[in-house]
Amino acid sequence: MSTLHVVFKVAGAEYAIPASEVLQMESFSGATPVPGAPSHVAGLVQVRGRVVPVVDARARFGLPPAERTLDSRVVVGQLGARTVGLLVDSAREVMKLAPDQLQPPPPLVAEQARGFVKAVAQIGQRLVMLIDFSRVIGEEKVHGG
Repeated sequence: MSTLHVVFKVAGAEYAIPASEVLQMESFSGATPVPGAPSHVAGLVQVRGRVVPVVDARARFGLPPAERTLDSRVVVGQLGARTVGLLVDSAREVMKLAPDQLQPPPPLVAEQARGFVKAVAQIGQRLVMLIDFSRVIGEEKVHGG
């Protein structure tokens, strides 16, 4: 059975997370910095009246920062009781992925990605990495605890 996934780009690579984990996607117009937060936490944004911490995917993946553009998006995900945003370079596609399209990531990728990438899907010429949203978001509490 195919499941819908939200596809987003970070530094030219394509990643996906199950659409069931995504509440919404927002344009990114900047975040309020949080003193003492880990470097990959971009800050706080307001989403429909809720204050949501945002994790910078580039910083989290150890990639160089990039100019924010009109394409920059915050993918807002729900993990249990927590709502967290992931700042990505662009996100504008939803695709169906069937289980047989997903393969375990190559050992090098698995090692380098610190468990962030849990599967890889080959769609035609494209390679889409399925990320473990909870792993990427991390267990950081925003108040720096």
